[in-house]
Amino acid sequence: GLCLLVLRLFIGVHVFLVSCALPDSLLRRFIVRIMCSVLGLFVRQNDPRLRDGNVRVYIANHVTHFDHNVINLLTSCNTPAVNSAPGFICWSRGFLELGAAGSRAELMDSLRAYSSHEGNVPLLLFPEEATTNGRVGLLRFSSWPFSIMDMVQPVALQVQRPLITVSVADSSWIAELLWTFFVPFTVYQVRWMPSVPRRAEELSEDFALRVQELLAVELGVVSTRHTAADKAEHMKRLRHTSLLPFAQGMWPGVPSSLAVAGSSTHEDVRITVMAQRVKEVLPHVPLEVIRTDLARTDCVDTTIANLLEGRVSFFPESKEAATDLPAPSTSQAAAASAFQGSIAVPSSKPATRHFAKSSVERHLSLQERKRALYDYARR
Repeated sequence: GLCLLVLRLFIGVHVFLVSCALPDSLLRRFIVRIMCSVLGLFVRQNDPRLRDGNVRVYIANHVTHFDHNVINLLTSCNTPAVNSAPGFICWSRGFLELGAAGSRAELMDSLRAYSSHEGNVPLLLFPEEATTNGRVGLLRFSSWPFSIMDMVQPVALQVQRPLITVSVADSSWIAELLWTFFVPFTVYQVRWMPSVPRRAEELSEDFALRVQELLAVELGVVSTRHTAADKAEHMKRLRHTSLLPFAQGMWPGVPSSLAVAGSSTHEDVRITVMAQRVKEVLPHVPLEVIRTDLARTDCVDTTIANLLEGRVSFFPESKEAATDLPAPSTSQAAAASAFQGSIAVPSSKPATRHFAKSSVERHLSLQERKRALYDYARR
C-alpha cells in the first residue's frame, strides 16, 4: 500500500497536468480515464445511450468527494462549488467557480443563467449536500437543485473498494485521496436513469422527493428524511463524546464524585454528564435512578418529564445527600424563602407502598405527588 501510494502520487501529478493542458473533449476524457486506471480508479457505466443529451441538470447521490470527477470522465458536466470558497484548490478539484459565496437565491440565479446558455455543459448536482456510504439510505434531497430546470436526469452511483471502507464520515478529501492511492483499486459504477420531468403544478419539494424515491429504488436503499444538517449535528456529538474521557477534569459543573475512570466507555461518560444535568434540576432524585432512565430514553428532557410525572418510581433522597451541589446565590435564597409560604416542600419520607382500592384516591395521590414535584422543581 505504501509503495502504491508513493508511486501513484507521482503519476497523479502527471494526470493533473494532462487534464489541465488538454481541452475538454472525448479524447481528453479517454486519456485521463486510462491514466486514472493506473491510479486504481475504474469507472463503469451501464449504457451510455441512456444519457439524455437534452437534459441540462444531472442529479446524483453523493458517496465520495470525487464523484463529480468520476462522472466527468464519462461526459462533460460541471459541479458548482457550493460549500467551498473560490480559489486554486476549488479549481484544481474540478468545481465550477461562481464567484464569492452569497445567498441561496443568488446561487439559484447564477445557475439558471448558466443553464440558459446553450453552449454550456450540463450541471451535475448532489441534492444530499453531504456524503454517505451509499449502502443504507439517501439523505433528504434539497429542493433548490430542482428549481433550476423542469427536466432532470438521475444518476445512480455505487462505489466499491477492497479492505478499506469507501466513505468515512467526517473524513477530508485529502485523506480520501491518499486512501484511494493506498488500496489496490476503487470501482465506480454509474447507472444512467431515464429523465424525469416536472409535473404540472408540482412544487420543487415534491419534485425532489419523487426523484429521491426513484434513486433509492434504483440503488436498493431507503429514502430517509435525515438532512445534511442532521449528519453535521451527529458528527459534532460524536466528536464531543470522543473528547470526554480526556477532558473530564476540565468540565465545569461536574463534581469529582461523578468523574469516570479512564477505562469507562464513551457511553458511560455521556450518560454521567446527562445525569448530572438532571440532578441539578431534581436534586432529590437518586442518581442511579436517573442513570437507569437515561440509558432507556437517551434524552435529558424526557427523563425529567418521566420523573416529574411519576412514570419512574423512586425514594427521594434526604437533604444531606445533595450537599455537594452548588450553594444557591443570595437572590436564589431570597426567592426560595419567598415561596416557602405558598409552596409546600415535598416530604423527604418515602412514598407509601399502599395501593389504594379506589381509583379516585389513586388519582388524587398521583396528582399530589406530581404537584409537589413540580413545585419543588420550580422553587
